Parts: sequence; C-alpha cells; structure tokens
Amino acid sequence: MLSGHLEWRIPLKPITPVAMNLKCYLLSRIVMIALLCLGVTAAYVLYQTDRLSRQQALTAADTLGRQLELQQLRIHAGFGEAQRFPDFDLWKQTGGAPGLCVRFLPVQDGTARGICHGANITTQTWPALFGDVYRWVFNPDLDVIRPVVFNGQRYGSLVVTPGAEPAMTHAWENIRNLLAFSAIIVPAIGMLIYVSISRILRPARLIVEGLEQMKKGDLSVRLPDFAVAEWQRTAIAINQLAASQQQLLAEHSKLAVRLMTIQDEERCYLARELHDELGQCLAAINAVAASITQTAEQDCPALVPEAQTVSRITGHIMATVRGLLLRLRPYELDVLGLSVSLESLVAKWNSHSGGKTRYQLVIDGDCGQLPATLPTVIFRSVQECLTNAAKHAHAAHVKVTLITGSEFVTLRIEDDGITADLPYPDNAGIGLLGIRERITTLAGHMRLTTIQPHGLSVHIHLPIPPRLTEARS
Repeated sequence: MLSGHLEWRIPLKPITPVAMNLKCYLLSRIVMIALLCLGVTAAYVLYQTDRLSRQQALTAADTLGRQLELQQLRIHAGFGEAQRFPDFDLWKQTGGAPGLCVRFLPVQDGTARGICHGANITTQTWPALFGDVYRWVFNPDLDVIRPVVFNGQRYGSLVVTPGAEPAMTHAWENIRNLLAFSAIIVPAIGMLIYVSISRILRPARLIVEGLEQMKKGDLSVRLPDFAVAEWQRTAIAINQLAASQQQLLAEHSKLAVRLMTIQDEERCYLARELHDELGQCLAAINAVAASITQTAEQDCPALVPEAQTVSRITGHIMATVRGLLLRLRPYELDVLGLSVSLESLVAKWNSHSGGKTRYQLVIDGDCGQLPATLPTVIFRSVQECLTNAAKHAHAAHVKVTLITGSEFVTLRIEDDGITADLPYPDNAGIGLLGIRERITTLAGHMRLTTIQPHGLSVHIHLPIPPRLTEARS
C-alpha cells in the first residue's frame, strides 16, 4: 500500500487564509451599522419625547399666563374679585398635560398658590438605570417660568414644573416599542442581507476554485460569465492571464522539444562518427598490434611486451568508446526499438546482479509508434532508475512496468529496497533531476512514492502528442 507521495512541481508560496469569512465580515459590519442606527434612533426618540414634554410645559405656562392676565383685565373692569386672583379653575376645566404642577409667585408679599394636574404615577415601569440616565441627560424637572404682566405692571411669576415621571414613562414605552420592533426587523433584515451577500459572493468561490486548479498546473480552466460587472471583469482578466500563460508554456514546450530533438540528433551524429571513424581506427590499431606481436615472437621477442601493451591500451579505449556510445545514444534503441532495448537492458542488469536482485519488465501496449523523443526519455529514465536501485536500494526485486495508451504513456519502476522515507527533491540526485527536467519539458510529471513496509516507486506520466494520436486512430 502507498503511504505517501512527493510530486516535483514549481514551489508556490502558500496563501495565508483571511482571519474572517468575507460574508461574516460584511454581515458583522452591517450589524454594527444597524446597531449604530438603532442607537441614533433611540436617542432621537428620547430627544423628541423630552422636547414634547418641554413644549407641553411651555404651552401650559403660556395658556395659564394669558388666563391670569385676562383675570386682571376683568378685575380692572370691575367684573372680577381681586381676592380670587390667581384663579386656576379655568385651567383645571380646560385641561392640561398630566403631571404638570403650576405655582404662582406674587411680586408683592402674598401667599404662593399652586396646583398639579393629573394623577401622580405611583408605579415605576422603567428600569432604574434608564431613569437615572434620562434625568442626567434631559433634566425633565427643569421649571418653566413665565411672568404675568398687565398694563405694564408685573403681578408675579408663573412657574410650571413638567412631570418627570410621565415623561420617563412615555420615553420608556417608546424605547421598548422600538426595541421590540428592532428585535423582529433586524434579524429578518440580517438574514436577507446574508442570503443576498451569499448570492453575490458565490462567484468568489468559483474564482478561488479556478485559481486553485491553475495553481496545480491546469491552465485550461476557464471561469464562466458572471452577471455582476466587477466579477465579470475579474473573470475576464484571469481567463486572459491563464490563456497567455498556457500559450507561453506551450511555446516553451515546443522549443524545449525542438532543442531535445536537436540534441538527440547531435548525439546520433557523434555516436555514428565515434563508431564509424574512431571505432574503425581502433580496430585497425588492434589488428596491427596483433600482427606486430606475431612477427615479434619469431624475429624480435623483445618487442612482444610493447605490442601487447598497445593491444591492451587499444582494448581499453574501445571499451571506453562503447560506454560513450551507450550514453550518447543506445545503438539498439535506433535499430531494434524501445521494447527490445528495455528487454536487453533488464537482461544485462539480471546478469550483473548475480541473482541478488531480480529485475522484471512488463510492457503493455504498442510502444513502436511513439515519436522519436519519447523512447529516448523512457529508456534514459529506466536506465537511471535501475542504476539508482542497484546502488542505493539494496532491493531483492525491481519491477519495470510500461503502459502505452492512446493518449498517455505510463512508466512505473518499483523496488522493495530499504527506502522508508521520501527523499528531498533538492537531494534526489543529478540523474533524477535530469529525468524530471526532460519529463516536465514534454508536459509530463514525475512522482516518487514510498511503498509499505519499505521500498520506492517512481511513477512517470507522459502525454502523447495529439497529431500522433490522430494518426494512430
């Protein structure tokens, strides 16, 4: 069972998530604004309540003052009695705001008279804190003073004291009704706003998902059209960026494939030159050295060691040239094809291991029609992985599986060696690094995976060019 995997991709700096969901953030701001508006409305209601109470006191003072001045007019005309002044009976009959208290303070020595209108409130319906704050802010007990003047003579002052308890009762009822109304309206409006914001921000989720796909390397993702102009402009910009990046990567891939093709052609040319020119010369030198050795054995035995030395040096040079030819371009890969070359390579490793490690090859599909670049990359990848397994894995069994489909080629090299942890990409070796670069150039990917209880699996996935797929179909 596979316990983990490591993919070689371009490292990207992780995006730090925001501290709060955008919907919750906007909703919290809206709730704060609603509470602020509620506070302003409550303050306005309290202000209007106090203003109404104050206006009632002013109206009562002005009305009663006019009545008292009218009484003075009747007294001076001989229709009224001076001892009954001030007479509050008319004011009591016409009515007034409940809780108002009226006092008349004469200018000359006399007895002050007063009267209160309406029933006193004996039951407190408002909270004590509300009453204290209301008294501190508005001072509802502030007296209203109106002078009583007739024919230029001032007879006294009329003092009207508003009723604090009725005012606070009325104010608390207004606040309580406002809070009850807000308790119903604010959650309903908040829910509607939350649903609306969710619908408006739904494109943001699609945009993030599209960016995540692009982050993983899928530049073919395109964002849909959105109804909101701002989201639509964002989607168009992201789609254009993805298209330009996709085109740029495609051009780079074509250029890299072209460079690899030129490199392989140059290697083929060098391999042929080494084989045809240097190989023939070394073979001729070796033949001449053998002839000198035969002649020297009869005519000049002292030259035999020198001739044998020349033959040994020539053999060493020929072995080195064969190694160079194998690294430049496997001869059997051009002549016999990928399948036979892999079988020959696995057979050589089985022969060299001496039975300590068993190498197995499984080929599924026709790999004879692959383009010229893919067989070389596949052969070099298998060659490098087998070399690493032999040097470092100490495995008893190594299996190579090559699957050729209509659109993709899959290569897996698995061993049961001592590997228990994934190697770091930076320390994975020059050979694997070169394989990764070639595979990435061909738009493929390479993944290393550990095998339980121990072992390593190298998974290579390469796409087949579309033109080849159409030709084969």
